Amino acid sequence: MTNKHQNHHEDLLSHSMVHYLLTIHKLRESKGYARVTDIAKDLKLTKGSVSTAINNLKKKELVIEEEDSKFLLLTASGHDEVHRILSSRTLLYYFLRDFVGVGEELAEKDSCQMEHLMSSETSHKFFQFMKDLACSCERAEKQGIKLPSHFQFQTALDFCQFENMDQFSESQIGDKHLPEQK
Repeated sequence: MTNKHQNHHEDLLSHSMVHYLLTIHKLRESKGYARVTDIAKDLKLTKGSVSTAINNLKKKELVIEEEDSKFLLLTASGHDEVHRILSSRTLLYYFLRDFVGVGEELAEKDSCQMEHLMSSETSHKFFQFMKDLACSCERAEKQGIKLPSHFQFQTALDFCQFENMDQFSESQIGDKHLPEQK
């Protein structure tokens, strides 16, 4: 294994760490701030376990704490990681639901389980693959070309509006590309 791969594995975030990052992001978007108590309440955990997790995220330089207010902020790296994770989740959700035919609930659950495991390179290539399929079908349909039914990839996500993965990733605000949580 090369150093690049070893470092990537060492830097992987656990599923629970991802939820802390996403919760900080969500609270900052909805309330304008995030504190340990807010995260504990949102995730239904103790303040002690949240504090321990936040300290681990601080060591990874993904989160910082304002000294005077104790508000938690995502660093630039933390913010980038959140957008990467949300993008991966969105891609996986629509792929599983619209391309593979998995039910919504299972697609949501599975995409949540896999989101943090996908590398940036895979996310970029996965986006391009899905865009190529979705947009080529859309172009063919507009040109009056009849595709075989087994080759019609239709998705509720409008891939054609995005030029590239970076533009798609920057458009991720919360879970706006996913169905509203009930």
